[in-house]
Amino acid sequence: MYSRQEASRIRKEFWTRLGQYLAPIPGADGLKVNWLNYKTGYKGLYFRMDADQKKVSISIEMDHSDPDLRQLFFEQFLELKSVLHSTLNEEWDWQPNAVNELGQTISRIGKSISGVNIFDEKTWPKMIGFLKPRIIALDEFWSMAKDHFEELRSL
Repeated sequence: MYSRQEASRIRKEFWTRLGQYLAPIPGADGLKVNWLNYKTGYKGLYFRMDADQKKVSISIEMDHSDPDLRQLFFEQFLELKSVLHSTLNEEWDWQPNAVNELGQTISRIGKSISGVNIFDEKTWPKMIGFLKPRIIALDEFWSMAKDHFEELRSL
């Protein structure tokens, strides 16, 4: 078992290492991207990466407090589902009504793998190998698709 400080240090080291692998890679638009804190430009719409003692995941999360607006975003992604899956070269799981770690209802589109552990450095290559190509592909998708969401920006 790790102390709180040690667990925090290990988590920080993992995310720093992932950030170092991603830093030299430009975004689909040719610009520098903060891959670990990806900005979609839309309130309540996030690309999230997460890792814990059992799994690693990447997702598109919509956490608008207005359920109708959250549903509109989710429906817009549904219209682009084939483009998203084609860009990612795989299918992701679609959850119109998921619950986040704060107990809030959100919509989530994501992918995860189990059998890894952020506290086991031997599994980091598998975790990084999972996250890196997917966040890059997600950026490529977003570069093509973000204009389809423009009407929702002002809502």
